[in-house]
Amino acid sequence: MSYVDADPERKISEQSDKEKEFQKAKSYLLTASTNTGMNLYDHLSRVLGKILDERPDNVIDIFEDISKDEKRTKFTSNYDTIQDKVDRSTEVALAQIQRKLFTKASDDGEEEVARDEEVESPLPNLMELCFFFEQAGIGLNREEIVRIWLSMKALVENHPLQHVRFWGKFFGTEQNYYVAEVEFREGEEEEEEEDEEAEEEKEDETAAKDHETALEEETEEDDTPKPDFKPPPVIAREENKTGANKKTYFVCNDPGKPWIKLPPVQPQQIVVARQIKKYMTGRLDAPVVSYPPFPGNEANYLRTQIARISAGTHISPLGFYQFDEEEEEEEETEARDHIVENIDFESIPPRELADPSLSNWAHHVQHILPQGRCTWWNPIQKNEEELEDEEEEDEREEPDEPEPEVGPPLLTPISEDDGIGSIPAWTAALSSNLIPQYAVAVVHSNLWPGAHAFAFEKKFENIYIGFGHKYRPDNYTPPPPPPIQEEFPSLPEITEADDPTPEEEAALKAAQQEAAEAAEEMEEAEEEEDEDE
Repeated sequence: MSYVDADPERKISEQSDKEKEFQKAKSYLLTASTNTGMNLYDHLSRVLGKILDERPDNVIDIFEDISKDEKRTKFTSNYDTIQDKVDRSTEVALAQIQRKLFTKASDDGEEEVARDEEVESPLPNLMELCFFFEQAGIGLNREEIVRIWLSMKALVENHPLQHVRFWGKFFGTEQNYYVAEVEFREGEEEEEEEDEEAEEEKEDETAAKDHETALEEETEEDDTPKPDFKPPPVIAREENKTGANKKTYFVCNDPGKPWIKLPPVQPQQIVVARQIKKYMTGRLDAPVVSYPPFPGNEANYLRTQIARISAGTHISPLGFYQFDEEEEEEEETEARDHIVENIDFESIPPRELADPSLSNWAHHVQHILPQGRCTWWNPIQKNEEELEDEEEEDEREEPDEPEPEVGPPLLTPISEDDGIGSIPAWTAALSSNLIPQYAVAVVHSNLWPGAHAFAFEKKFENIYIGFGHKYRPDNYTPPPPPPIQEEFPSLPEITEADDPTPEEEAALKAAQQEAAEAAEEMEEAEEEEDEDE
């Protein structure tokens, strides 16, 4: 009696399962190494093929040696002097740099967690901010944000920082700039280094003044006329943690590359930057060729634009910040420049924040005056040495006291900002009108295209993504050169006389000849008298 399989479908399913397991195993063996690019399947095929071709004795004892020889034949050195290697592309080189961002510095996870619990990290939650900006169609893609986030983590680990914020991104002709805004902890070495740099700058200024006074003393004996023109006084820069230098900024060209600290901003740089318009190249040491000449390189120009954009576009919901109570006790004439977060702040509904009146938003960064500083500095103020020198010299007419420059104070509503012609300074909107109860209030700057801010409940943030140019209704035109200077006034001691006529020259020669003959006769007469004696 013959037996027939009662369930042929079960047999077919078992065969298909085995084939799937075989395909999974083969695909695993075909997985290529990230270091060498080889896979185990091909390597075993070559090793077994060599063994079957040569059929050596005691193959089990020399199997490892055959495997090593086969690997050695496929090895290619990166420092081959005979065969030229193909250079890696910029994408591959950047991927190798950014790969370090995704690896942990230490394998012991328990020690790392304990260290994080002891010291609170100032690293912000960029993914949360990216979520809010995404709703309004603003910001960078998530992959780029993750790389920036990991790069800022490395910045926090390498510097003693108290506060860190992703400021934004500048587009360049060759490379881009990612900007991080930081604050150092009190009493750290970084701040001491900045103080030393400020002292060196002061020493350079005093040395330049001493050199000018020495040149003036050398030329005092010369009788040639000297101009009365004196260059305008150099406006002193604001100290660290004050005014336009209140924050410190780090930049990098790509996430994973080293962060570079930007120098402090000078008032003259801000004054010139308002008159020029330049694209960034992506190289901090690139010269800034412009008219009027910019005092510095691209690192200084980038720092200047950051200060201008921050002063004009960094805003927050009205009432989120308040002035410090200690400063309220000071004199009213002194400008208050220190604000603190209001603990009792109550969130403003998004519909009110998106109101066209813009009365619920305020600036929380100081305004930069036309002088290039946030606080006015008297350019004719003199120290004690200069006053003593003036007492010794003759009395001079004292210049008129300049009028102090005044700007809008801190926490001024943005509704008072001046627009350009018929274009308002700001545009407010909701991220969604279909579901307004969960919408985010977004404000766009029309004066600085690329500057945006959002607010939702008690969260808000500012970001800038652009070329660093301010909006102009007309095409940019460089300022004209200054007018030609007037000629030196004609005084008697330097006035040129008219050339004599031929008749006057002949009469002069005749008179000179007569005088010479008369002198000769006098000499002959004196000689004769001497001989007679």
